[in-house]
Amino acid sequence: MILRVDSNASWKLITFDLRRERGFSALRVTLAAMILAKPHLDVGLFSNRRDEQLAFWQQTVGLPYDHMGKLGGGVQQHRHHMNGSILKMNHARGPLPDAAPSGIIGLEIAREGLAAPLALADPDGNKVSLVPMGAQDVRGIAVRLRVNDPATHDRFWTHAMQFERAGEGRYRCGDSLIVVAERGLVERSTEWRGPGYRYTTVQVQDCLAEYEGILARGGTSGGAPRVLGDTVRFAFVCDPDGNHIEISQRASLTGGTL
Repeated sequence: MILRVDSNASWKLITFDLRRERGFSALRVTLAAMILAKPHLDVGLFSNRRDEQLAFWQQTVGLPYDHMGKLGGGVQQHRHHMNGSILKMNHARGPLPDAAPSGIIGLEIAREGLAAPLALADPDGNKVSLVPMGAQDVRGIAVRLRVNDPATHDRFWTHAMQFERAGEGRYRCGDSLIVVAERGLVERSTEWRGPGYRYTTVQVQDCLAEYEGILARGGTSGGAPRVLGDTVRFAFVCDPDGNHIEISQRASLTGGTL
């Protein structure tokens, strides 16, 4: 069997050549992976502590601030750049739902010039580590998960989400990684808003097509597609433990209408 992977920032074709030694026959199967609008995952968290969180992410972690967007319901999204990914600090004026913690237990951000990892925690206790560029193949960001069943997650990330397996319990989307960091109890929640890290975002060219494709491959819905003005069309799917994954078609990235 011969495996060839051709990829760039927005597409990937995986070609398998299955050849028999005798008879010289061949079968070629080409699988088209998710069509990305950018090769970086984004991460969203919620907090009631706007000023403390902004100071932490901008001054302590050193993330450049992009802009603020209104999500409605008294929530403002403060967007920060991190190696092509976006850290979305969603500030809620009112109390957040009393939801169980998500399975996202940490975030790693690659940083040039570091000799060793630097472990930090934001004002709400969410863990983040700055790691040397390229350490354990982290060149953008790595989202660390606690999971109930690693085998179920392996099937989800490689089949339903079509991410590349990058090692045991490690899954690549562009230059970002999903890392199964530990096995432990994760209480499933239907609520994507709540304290702490709550969701990841995949930026795609066609939200509807990717959402329907994930469901057809065994994923579950976490929220039907909707449109926010002329900015974004988005939907949610859930991993096996109920962690929300936003499938986002952002007009500023796709250059088209929603």
